[in-house]
Order: sequence, then structure tokens, then C-alpha cells
Amino acid sequence: MAINLVLADDHPLVLKGLQQLFTMETNINVRACCTDGEQALQAAIYYQPDILMLDLKMPQKNGLEVLRDLQKEELPTKVILLTAALDDDEVLEAIRLGVRGVVLKEMAPQLLIQCVNKVYAGGEWLEKDSVGRALEKMLKRETEIQNITQILTPREIHLVKLVARGFSNKLIAEELYITEGTVKVHLHNVYDKLQVKSRVALTLYIQERGLI
Repeated sequence: MAINLVLADDHPLVLKGLQQLFTMETNINVRACCTDGEQALQAAIYYQPDILMLDLKMPQKNGLEVLRDLQKEELPTKVILLTAALDDDEVLEAIRLGVRGVVLKEMAPQLLIQCVNKVYAGGEWLEKDSVGRALEKMLKRETEIQNITQILTPREIHLVKLVARGFSNKLIAEELYITEGTVKVHLHNVYDKLQVKSRVALTLYIQERGLI
């Protein structure tokens, strides 16, 4: 049985090259070639292909946005994310969204074919270095978040999240049903516990550790 494949890349030369590569394979049927994320989403819904090979950086919708929409549609299509470079956070988000393959555009053509066949057969094809870094980063964040939750009280964590979202002391006081003076006391305690000296430093501290 042929593998039904939809290709999506906003670079015409790359898209044409992928089409020619996979058309030469007798067991692969290229159903559509898309140049933006919205086209890719609609093609996936219409054709319900076995595999969607999806560029990460595209107009209309980027690869991660398409993945989120596909998840809502609950389609059986397996997604291979194609990209020139990978950001750790993007890799983690893609894995959370159920992507089955992550490949770099510099990969040899024959390996792309192997990737499609492996994912179709139920396997995964993940770019080891990037995925390894991303998972290491995730584990580090989880450890740091756990440490923060041991250092701060639930009330202090709630307050910190509000600070990171840009709430003023007055708005925090209204949100937590406390006085502005109490907010200042809590903030002073948080600064001491986390060894930061300002709201900006606190916000960066929390953002870097993925608490928000």
C-alpha cells in the first residue's frame, strides 16, 4: 500500500526538490504540495494523508500552529517536522504536540525517505543532538521548578507569577485580596529567598526556569 504524503515548505525550490524526491519512490504518493501553514492544514484535513512533512517556519501559520490545529482535528496523520535549525523550546513543544519526526533540511535525501518509511511504520525519527539538548533543558527546568516550589509558599508563587505577568502591586493586592503593604512584604521575602534584587530580575528568573 502506498504512503500518502503531503509536503509543506514555503521555499519553492525546496518544495519542488522534495516533490521530485518522493515522486520517484514507488511506495509514496505525494497528494499535495503547500507553500504556507494554512494550505498545509487544509490539505491535511482534506486528504488525511498518512504523513505530513511540515516546514517549521512558514507564513500564515508556522509549523507549531499547524500541529496545534491538527491536534484539535484529531486526524490520524503523522507529522514530520522539517527545519533548517532547531530551537530547544520548539523541539519540546513539537514533541508535546505529538510530532513523530524531527529532521534537518541538510539531511541526505535517502535519509528523508527512510524517515518517512519509519514514521509510517509506527516509529519515530528525531534529530538526536537537538532533541537531546531539549530534553536535558526540560529536565533542568523541572528540577528548578521543583526547587522553587520547595523554597516559596503557594501564595508567594502566585504572587511571583502575577509579577511576571506585569501586575502592579495594587493589582496584585486586588487579585490576592491583601493590602499593598502585604504585597511589598511578600515581595521582599521572595527577593531574599531567590536572591534577586528587583521585579525585572525576578521576572527573568522565573521566565528562564519556565514557571510561567
